[in-house]
Amino acid sequence: MQHEAELLFFREILKNSHIPCQIIDISDDSSVDVYDFGLRRLVIPELNYREEFVRYTSQCKPGVFYRTRDPFLCCYYLIRIPDDENSFVLVGPYTEAEITTQDILNIAERYGLPHFLVSKFEKIFRVIPILQDSTGLLVLINSLGQLLWGGIREFSLQDVYDTSFLGKEPVAMRPEDKEEEDAFLSMKALEKQYASENALLQAVARGETHTAEMLLGAFPHAHVERRSVSTLRDCKNYAIIANTLLRKAAEYGHVHPLHIDSLSSRFARSIENAASREDIYRLMREMARKYCLLVKNYSLQGYSPLVRDVLVRIGSDLTADLSLKTQAAYLHVSASYLSTVFKKETGSSLTEFVNRKRVEYGIFLLNSTNLQIQTIARHCGIPDLNYFSKTFKKYMGFTPSEYRIQITSRGTENAAGTP
Repeated sequence: MQHEAELLFFREILKNSHIPCQIIDISDDSSVDVYDFGLRRLVIPELNYREEFVRYTSQCKPGVFYRTRDPFLCCYYLIRIPDDENSFVLVGPYTEAEITTQDILNIAERYGLPHFLVSKFEKIFRVIPILQDSTGLLVLINSLGQLLWGGIREFSLQDVYDTSFLGKEPVAMRPEDKEEEDAFLSMKALEKQYASENALLQAVARGETHTAEMLLGAFPHAHVERRSVSTLRDCKNYAIIANTLLRKAAEYGHVHPLHIDSLSSRFARSIENAASREDIYRLMREMARKYCLLVKNYSLQGYSPLVRDVLVRIGSDLTADLSLKTQAAYLHVSASYLSTVFKKETGSSLTEFVNRKRVEYGIFLLNSTNLQIQTIARHCGIPDLNYFSKTFKKYMGFTPSEYRIQITSRGTENAAGTP
């Protein structure tokens, strides 16, 4: 196929953006797949997707991108590949707004769908992505056009409306109904949903932030299952489930429950306080990022139970007495033994490790608060200001006061618009 590299790259971008995309060769019977998750076949059980696609594409002109919206409120882009009259790129389906229960009931009434098919419509719409702002997709489409035709002026975009279902006989008036095939399509949709959720949990358990955010990026574009009269409540319920799953994923990533519970509780409160679906979407992305960071920063995988207990105690309270002698007594082992095991497994002495964690927390407080440095030192577990400054400088190369001046200077420059 011509332009194979460009098309494969384009498909990979859309795949990572959770937007369906197919390369279809109408000369190959097996190439035309069920491209709408089975919506059309619910209305016309005997539908032949290949025949329908061939009929539709027979009117397509070279160098024209067709943007269409079908009777089911789904949107598509159709692109004929240059110098190949049989090959097309089909992007979609996606919707430009949430498909409500009323929308589905209107479709059902238009085509005379029985009640059991209405619920199947709802299940299918849950896996069709929502692009409330499709500007980004249009940019990608135009970029593909420039690659295929060599310039923005070498192709055009045409909006059309799919009229193929006008005058179709209602499904309720036909004796044949392919229950088994409909059930199969619903099953495949559920399998896809569960596979995506499992991939997300595995990414979090490994601390792979970029993968988790990409997988969770599908959430704002997906239809949440309707279980209440409030769409916001449904979104909150979904977020609560996601919070629980991500919490378990962090546990599988060998993070101690002490750290997980704190983050999980904070997100639970934020979910309930969310005022809009957009707030929920932002929270979901933050959840993926923060749970991954939790695994990166606090995973105990690879450590012995003894060292795990030490790390958990350090992470839980930096203001405690974390000296080697005290830790050893707490764990009922000798100080020399604990020192040897800890350095072997972490590559650092216990004192060095604790001091580094205290300095890292000091950096966080200096960046996020206006607390006095003396107060920050106490929060870091080093009440002696001089010793705190000396320790801070050892790891950072400058004192806390000098670091705060740098922060202030950068903030002033940014406010003034300095590059």
